[in-house]
Amino acid sequence: MQAFIQTFLEDEVSDQEFYDGIIDFIYSFNIRCGEYEGNRFVIKKMDHLNFIIYDEYEIDGKREIHHSKSIHKNTLIKLVNDYAKRQGIILTPFC
Repeated sequence: MQAFIQTFLEDEVSDQEFYDGIIDFIYSFNIRCGEYEGNRFVIKKMDHLNFIIYDEYEIDGKREIHHSKSIHKNTLIKLVNDYAKRQGIILTPFC
């Protein structure tokens, strides 16, 4: 699954605007559950601590999900921030 997460980071955390949108979605207490649609991947917030990342396709007019990864909020934040920092993206400070 490491390759899946790496692909997610490369596709979705490619510039400041995408990073800001993802990190705001993760941290938002006003979004109890919902989805963030990125360039290729979808981040589904199950509750304030649990997320599912998946790659969604439409084949013959039907929604298909081939791979997914459940991930804890703190792990997701760390992965996104570590990758963004390596890309030279300015990290959003949250308390």
